[in-house]
Amino acid sequence: MTRKIIAFCLLGLMSFQLQAQRKKKPNVLVIYTDDHRYSGVHALGGQAVVTPALDNLAHNGITFTNAYLQGAFSGATCVPSRAMLLTGRNLFQLDGIGRNIPTEHTLMGEAFMDGGYYAYHVGKWHQDHQSLARSANYGAKVSGTPAYLTDQYRMPYSDWEPEGKYKRENCYLLEFNDEGEVIRRPITKDDKRGPTGTEKTAPHVSEVLADEASRFISDYDKKKPFFMYLAFPTPHDPRQAPKKFKDMYPEDEIALLPSYMPQHPFDNGHIVLRDEQLAEWPRTNQIAKQHLSDYYAIISHLDAQIGRVIAALKETGQYENTIIVMAGDSGLAVGNHGLLGKQNIYNEDGIHIPLIISGGLIEEANKGRREGALCYNYDVMPTICEMAGISTPASVTGSSLMPVINNEKEIVRDYTYHAYRQHQRAYRKGDYKLIEYVRAPDKDRKRGDLVTGSKVTQLFNIAKDPWETFNLADFPEYTQIVAQLRKEMKAKAIELGDVADGKRTNFDFWKYYNPSN
Repeated sequence: MTRKIIAFCLLGLMSFQLQAQRKKKPNVLVIYTDDHRYSGVHALGGQAVVTPALDNLAHNGITFTNAYLQGAFSGATCVPSRAMLLTGRNLFQLDGIGRNIPTEHTLMGEAFMDGGYYAYHVGKWHQDHQSLARSANYGAKVSGTPAYLTDQYRMPYSDWEPEGKYKRENCYLLEFNDEGEVIRRPITKDDKRGPTGTEKTAPHVSEVLADEASRFISDYDKKKPFFMYLAFPTPHDPRQAPKKFKDMYPEDEIALLPSYMPQHPFDNGHIVLRDEQLAEWPRTNQIAKQHLSDYYAIISHLDAQIGRVIAALKETGQYENTIIVMAGDSGLAVGNHGLLGKQNIYNEDGIHIPLIISGGLIEEANKGRREGALCYNYDVMPTICEMAGISTPASVTGSSLMPVINNEKEIVRDYTYHAYRQHQRAYRKGDYKLIEYVRAPDKDRKRGDLVTGSKVTQLFNIAKDPWETFNLADFPEYTQIVAQLRKEMKAKAIELGDVADGKRTNFDFWKYYNPSN
């Protein structure tokens, strides 16, 4: 009888412990990478890039295979991308191009702090300094502001400024001394934009940020759960990686992707800018292979650093109670369609991003799951708020993906709409994607980057032609599909508020877009 009583008490104690564990808030780690297209993860795109850490996240988590950047009103697409991720608001609801985040737009870190979390920031910041200050309790190695040298081995860092008073004169570089030790020195006016650093002169930025994130995880001893925003500035150019990673991708062995072209077939409205001037025209096979080799190398190096951070979670026993979200901020062409940058709204070239939700809390039945529901990066915030059991701020307008994860719905939206500056608009519904291009007449030129008025239409069957290589728009059998998608696209533009407001664009795309042409 006594044994039964003891057993009953132990069972009750175990039940109580399990309930307590269920009530324990999970840690949340959001990893955001820069210019990292969907096919830049081997497990997702099946390309030659080696990404074991990210593959493991996908194999042990849920991948949203149709996750997208809605677009940008800036050639620096990472500015609005990060604003959308961090506020859960769409492109047309940002303040201008997304550089400044108003106080009435609650940031992701703010929401988690309000929900009882300790918030920590590591890495790149591309918004105003005051919004950074209210995004976290503390942070380390803030990069990308207020100095930037376009060099992965000479990344200017700032220490955390609680009041957001970041100044260039307080930025510093990390370098190796003669003994191979890492030292810091102030950035000076003589430090010009690069790249000039190498693995022999300084630690790579991806390694530095992974060090800081791992150190935070290993040392964390607060009672509160933590929320960490880990923002890598890679694999953005310059695509510098240690030699052993570059050696993994001999340039003459690189296979070009299906949408490779020597030159884009027409002026897309903004084709001459910094990203597209990283190599000469036309993009020969040799040029495209070199850039793709560099891209794969810096991704594999980044993947190794992400693997170290995940290892720190496991070594400290925190992995089992951590939600890990990995996403890229944009696509990147790297030779696709004759382009190099991300200033476009083709899928892989500009807007298709990896989005993986993983970690120790993912149930066995959901591991390795692929979901094709259409979604944007600004759906991440409401999703992880719901997963973590905290309130989603009223300023958030994205859609939580939890109904899809919980098998309550198959989709949260039945279309996507995309915009790039005043030049390009796209609308995808079902198997088809319509892209329209407009260039304004000379009288509306502001900065000399537009020449004559013109319009180009593209229609792709994404289901059959995911690399967008065959334009169907001019075939008579697709006339009705083009007409219907144009009509719906204009209606969605009105619904979303896609109009010139003086802060986003010089002129209105819709002023020059005439569906009857």
